[in-house]
Amino acid sequence: MKKQNSRYYVAELSTMALLAAIACVLVLFTIPFPLFPAFKYDFADIPIFIAAFSFGPVAGVLVTVVVSLIQAFGLGQDGLMGFMMHVLATGSFVIVAGCIYRHRKTRKSAVIALIAGVITMTVVMCAANYVLDPIFYGMPKEAVAKLIIPAVLPFNLSKAGINAFITFFVYKSISKLIHKAEGPRIEDK
Repeated sequence: MKKQNSRYYVAELSTMALLAAIACVLVLFTIPFPLFPAFKYDFADIPIFIAAFSFGPVAGVLVTVVVSLIQAFGLGQDGLMGFMMHVLATGSFVIVAGCIYRHRKTRKSAVIALIAGVITMTVVMCAANYVLDPIFYGMPKEAVAKLIIPAVLPFNLSKAGINAFITFFVYKSISKLIHKAEGPRIEDK
């Protein structure tokens, strides 16, 4: 039985690595956000959200950290600041959404989890921008504060909302493929 469980965990790790690789490719395809062209939108969080729903919040955070490292330092996506912001944004989302969905895997629970994740990510990013922008960009806190409501909040709410919306509609079909490929899990006794 332990050998079969080992295969299951290897399949789980392989799937998480594949989702991380997909996220790294998706970050390369950014589009300017219509209302705020300085902000770039990408679909890279969707595979990470799928990892959190499929394997739980810890897996979601691990995939987030790996993807953030690769994006920030391997793909040149804003270095340390980009790494920290991505871990805070996506990490907060997957912890909240993953915890909620893990306990009850229904459509209603998925909607609640995704909405809670969107709200959490938006709040965390407003606070993170307020604290980190002055440190990394030398902006006065007053200037950052003036951008929170008209720019930071709507961008993060929209980005998280769009990615959550897409995740809701693609997760079930992708989940079936993920869990079918892993095969049955046999518990150790």
